[in-house]
Amino acid sequence: MNLAATTGLFVATAIAEIVGCYLPYLWLKDRAPIWVLVPAALSLTVFVWLLTLHPTAAGRVYAAYGGVYVATAVAWLWLIDGVRPSAWDAVGSLVAISGMAIIMLAPRA
Repeated sequence: MNLAATTGLFVATAIAEIVGCYLPYLWLKDRAPIWVLVPAALSLTVFVWLLTLHPTAAGRVYAAYGGVYVATAVAWLWLIDGVRPSAWDAVGSLVAISGMAIIMLAPRA
């Protein structure tokens, strides 16, 4: 799998996880009806399925996925929650993405 496809898969996986957690959060904060738990459960199911599509060892995928998740969550903060990320958020995202790149792009024997 090439870098663009892997990155796209990581982003799709992160969005599925965030949606699956965000909808129950809205319900718990009395900002959404209980029925949102159904699409939340479906989204978390998609999240788990997407994790199985990654082409490398599970532990490596989870470690690298964490970096993409951080950056995607900060983008969600801005695009969905309407909170503009701080410079610290941006730097933290870059550090996380750098860690992901080191893990995923390292030469393998």
